[in-house]
Amino acid sequence: MLCFRTAERKTAVKVFLIAVMVSLPVLSFFAVVLAAAFVEPAQAGIPVYVMMPLDTMNNDGSLNNPDGVKNNLQTLKNTGATGIMVDCWWGIVETSPKSYNFSGYSDLFDIANSVGMKVQAVMSFHKCGGNVGDTCNIPIPNWVTNIAKQGNSDIFYKDQDGNYDDEYLSLFTDTQSLYEGRTGVQLYSDFMSAFAEQFKSELGSLIVEIQVGMGPAGELRYPSYQMAHWQFCGIGAFQCYDSYALQDLASSATAAGHSDWGSAGPNNAGDYNSHPTDTGFFGEDTSQNNYESDYGKFFLNWYSQALISHADRVLKVASNAFSGTGVGLAGKIAGIHWWALAQSRAAEATAGYYVTNGNDGYEQIASVFAKYGANIDFTCLEMLDSEQPSSCACGPQEVVQDVRVAAKAGGTGFSGENALARYDTTAYNTIETEAGQSSSTGGQPMAPLDAFTYLRLSDTLLQSDNLNNFHNFINAMNGI
Repeated sequence: MLCFRTAERKTAVKVFLIAVMVSLPVLSFFAVVLAAAFVEPAQAGIPVYVMMPLDTMNNDGSLNNPDGVKNNLQTLKNTGATGIMVDCWWGIVETSPKSYNFSGYSDLFDIANSVGMKVQAVMSFHKCGGNVGDTCNIPIPNWVTNIAKQGNSDIFYKDQDGNYDDEYLSLFTDTQSLYEGRTGVQLYSDFMSAFAEQFKSELGSLIVEIQVGMGPAGELRYPSYQMAHWQFCGIGAFQCYDSYALQDLASSATAAGHSDWGSAGPNNAGDYNSHPTDTGFFGEDTSQNNYESDYGKFFLNWYSQALISHADRVLKVASNAFSGTGVGLAGKIAGIHWWALAQSRAAEATAGYYVTNGNDGYEQIASVFAKYGANIDFTCLEMLDSEQPSSCACGPQEVVQDVRVAAKAGGTGFSGENALARYDTTAYNTIETEAGQSSSTGGQPMAPLDAFTYLRLSDTLLQSDNLNNFHNFINAMNGI
């Protein structure tokens, strides 16, 4: 039942008494006041959503433990949470080409609706398994990975040693008709159109946001820090060695008048676990063809612009698929905070974020998101610089502000997440403090925090003390 909060009930009573005193028609006026008491007031502050477990769906497409899901969602509802976020796994839904099974998601959305929870649905075109916190194994569809097994591993990103990563299709296949006659972008478009048709009556009401996956872990980035090869706080490795990427690089280098730059990526950029000063490319000597040299600027611009073009292509088809439904769009940017305080910002660079040499790759991304009305979702809002190892030049607080400034300048909205599971008041206070700020430490205006999504629902979160802390956090966010 919807009703006034305490202060609003008191106001209603006062109005009623005044009406009696001035001899208004009491019964009719009382009816007006009573009706008003059942109007839900607009939600104040910042809404908080909760990510569902990665294994919410079984690999056969059914909902995992529906009764448990309903109980957990009711518990979250009681804390004041607005809704949930859930991955809609490509590898579960489209097990054969153009045949889509959303049955488990229909069951989940029915439960969310019955409990009164809104839904953020993630179009998860990536593999689950192999990233930090992954607790399941959901590959991308077998009929897609079979293309690699049958000899064309270039559908996936490759590093300088020829290792390929099967988390997500190479963006350089976006326009290649490699997938039973379809291009990469057509795969994504068809999936989102099928989702929009299946849930057309829920879009814009129950389902309030579609987050469009555009890379590994659902983030717009290259898989530069793969768990199979990388340890924190290595700079990562460039992922531009599949044949389609190399063709694009060669073409761009020739167009720039330097065909000699187009045969490969930098040969002096170290490996996954290098530090910037271990390498020539991310060092400070321009004679080493480093990131500040003409070659370095060309390569970083080409690499980052390819990623931005991927976002443009995928968000365009997402916008078309969900046009007129009233649902919001979003895309995620990774919170790569290590080496963010170093001049080269190497770890961001290998992931595709070009934010050195006076270039603001985050603002360029924000402008593309704005073009399609998509918000930025950004991670690591719970992190403090002081919690990170000083030897890795970490700057999570600075990166959060960089992206919020970019969102404001680029004309799009901003939402946030925590990068790692945290249950302590220090993490919650850090998020609350960031949410309450409207300008960076340098005085630049920042996009406000539109919503926050907590990572993630678990038995640990539901433990008494942790749940109380979470409830207090939601109350604090509602007051901002």
